[in-house]
Formats: sequence, structure tokens, C-alpha cells
Amino acid sequence: MAPARRYLRPMGVAALAALALAACAPGAPSGSEETTQPPVETADPADFAGETLNYVYFTDGPDEQATRDLIAGFEAEYDVTVNLEILPYSDLVTSVQARLSGGNAPDVVRLTDLSPFRADLLDLTPYLGEDYVQEFLPGPTQATIGDNGEMFAVPSDLTLNGPFINVDLFNQAGVELPDPEDPWTWEEMIAAAKEVQAATGTPYAFAMDKSGHRLSTILSQYGTQIVNDGVASLDAAAAEAALQPLVDMMAEDTMSRDFWLGSGSRYAGANEIFLTQDTPVYLSGNWQVAQFTQNADFEWAVAPNPCATECGGFPGGKYMAAFAASANPALAASFIEFMNSTESQESFVAASSFLPTRADLAETGVTYPNRQADMDVFLADLVRTPEATYAANSDPAFGGSATALVNQLDLVVAGEKDLPTAIADLQTEIEALVEELDQ
Repeated sequence: MAPARRYLRPMGVAALAALALAACAPGAPSGSEETTQPPVETADPADFAGETLNYVYFTDGPDEQATRDLIAGFEAEYDVTVNLEILPYSDLVTSVQARLSGGNAPDVVRLTDLSPFRADLLDLTPYLGEDYVQEFLPGPTQATIGDNGEMFAVPSDLTLNGPFINVDLFNQAGVELPDPEDPWTWEEMIAAAKEVQAATGTPYAFAMDKSGHRLSTILSQYGTQIVNDGVASLDAAAAEAALQPLVDMMAEDTMSRDFWLGSGSRYAGANEIFLTQDTPVYLSGNWQVAQFTQNADFEWAVAPNPCATECGGFPGGKYMAAFAASANPALAASFIEFMNSTESQESFVAASSFLPTRADLAETGVTYPNRQADMDVFLADLVRTPEATYAANSDPAFGGSATALVNQLDLVVAGEKDLPTAIADLQTEIEALVEELDQ
């Protein structure tokens, strides 16, 4: 069944009336024919018959099949062909930038960070309308809105960082499981993890993805962000308190030092360490739920994020964006709208263990085919997550600052800097990035 959705239709009487009202809206000079709201471009699905669309994508795992299923529905409804090009996440930005430089822009791309491409993105507002943004939650849309109200992307799913525990190992060690309604403190989580490690002989007590985004979860729990609303906002004392436990665990190898240093400055997921039962606690995010459901041969569960001065996780997610250089921007906008309709997004996030970005789905909830209780832990942690994290994640300087955070921690783990020096140098780097983007 095709997702229920609106088509990009020719404007009728109501739309023309709205445009007439817009001509007299604040910001338009009295008597001027100029409007503050561009009309929604007219289009009909039949107009696209026989066209081809290129969609550059990266996958977290089970979302790939959900995406292919939705694409098949779009192709059938529009009589078009969608070329799905899947790239490794680590190569996505450089590959797409090279294509843009070479005049070979894809039509649509899946991104976690809009900042490297903001100048090249298509404003979806003329195609989908000014009210379209209101179909989505305010937090995830912060990054999509331009200085003049443009909508440069659609938030296609919401993610939240959080810990997973190996229930079998905890039970074998006789260590009490965390209460989903009463989060650990950081000290309690590390103590429990080390107790399980000692009792079961696992190589490590704790693992986490090598990611500035994951590190930002810990910073947030200690009450600070690397950037916030265009300002370098890292508190040095809070950052040192947040990162010192990781440095200590890697120094004693209860958290894998080799894993952390092995990928250089590139992202690396530690999911294999968890799947091989080499650690009882793993900090990652909700996208792992579907993968672990398929691949883990032991009992596991999601735990609420540990608390320090704050609780909750750190939000992220994906965006679907089109490029202004697309050969068929109207088709690209129609594809983005189709893939993010209520029915499409509900199907996608349920199959992929993501969280919804649509306001209607956030209100009604999503029924997941597997691990509803674990997904409910993430949903409960969303309530505990500070609002400042959305502003931090959507800040144009976040991506570069997060990379600098990883690189500075690398130097500490490698023994080339002490932590206070690394944090001071990180603050300098962040301030320079913010200043550069502000020019």
C-alpha cells in the first residue's frame, strides 16, 4: 500500500488566496506584488514518468532493506527509477564533495551533518511549502533551517546515544542489573562493569564507539557542550571530569586502547567488541537495536544513560537533502516528501529501530516489531536529555569541533599530551572554528 501523502499539485483557489494574503504580510511593502512566501511549485507524478533519480546513502544495517522497500513503492507510484548508491559512512563526505566539485552532483543524499554542504543544498520550501517544516519536531529541524527561513533538508530519523549491557554476563557475575527508571551514576556504571569483567574474565569492562558524537554524550552528562548556538561553550573543568574516566580505563586497558587509536581520526564502531562478548557494557545508540536483535547470541538489554550533573543522552539522526545542482529538483523534493510521509517514516523507523522525527508519530508513538521495552528506554531518555544538546548537535561548528575532540583525546591516550593541555588546545580549536564560520 502506497504511503498516504499529498502530491505537489497545481495551485487552486485556496492557494492563490493564501498568496494574496502573503503579499500583504509583514515584510512585504504595502502595494508591492512581491511575496514573502514562494509558491509551491506545480508538479504531477505523471510528469516524472521515465525519469531517473540518484540517491547517495549510507546504512546502519537493517535500515537498508526498509529503504529499498520504500524506494520500490516510490518507483511504482511515480514510474521512475531510483539509483541507490550505498557508500561507507567514513567516505560519504569526501566522496560527495568530490562529485560536487566534478559537476556530478547526486539528486538526493542522506547525511548526518549538513554543514559541509549547506551552500550546495536545495531549498525545499518552494516545492513543499512553508508549513511543511511544522510536520516535524522542532529539535531535529534546527539544523535544517537557513538564515532566511529556507528548509535545506528533512530530518528523516532521530537517534539517541545510550549504553547496552550483556545481561548474561551480569547474571553470571551476580551483579545487579540497572533499573530502567533509576539511571546509574557514571561511577556506579564503571564499578558494575569492572565487577562483571573481574568475575567473568572478559577482556574489557567498557567499550564505546570512537566518535565525537558519543564523547559529546558524556560531556553533556557532565554539564557542558563543545558548541552551542554559535558559541564555543566547552567548560574545561567539566570536560576534564567527563573524559578522565575514559583516559583512566584505556590506561589500564579495561577499555580497549588499541581500538581507540587504531582508526586514526576516523569514526569506528565498537559493536563487534560487544557482539563477541568481550565487554559487558557498550556505549553506542538506538540504531544498534535492530542489528543486535539479528546478530547477538546472548541476552542483552538497553540501559538508561548514566547521570553525572545531567542525565539523558545526546541526539543525532539523519537528514535527507537534495542538491541545488540536481537535474530534477522537483522530483528530488517529491522523493524526499514521499520517504518522510507519516506512513513511510513509521515503517522505516520501526524496521530500523530509529526514533521518529515527525510530530504526529512522536505524539501517537511507534510500535516496534522487536524489543519494544528497549526502545522505550531510549524514548524515556529523550525526556531526560537537555534541550541544549539539540542546539549543540545542529551548530555548524559541531562537526569540526567533534573531530577535534576525538583527535585531542587520541593524543592523551597515546601519551603525547596530558588531559588539561588537550582540553585547552581543544578550546582554542573550537573558538577558531566558530570564528571562521561566523565570517
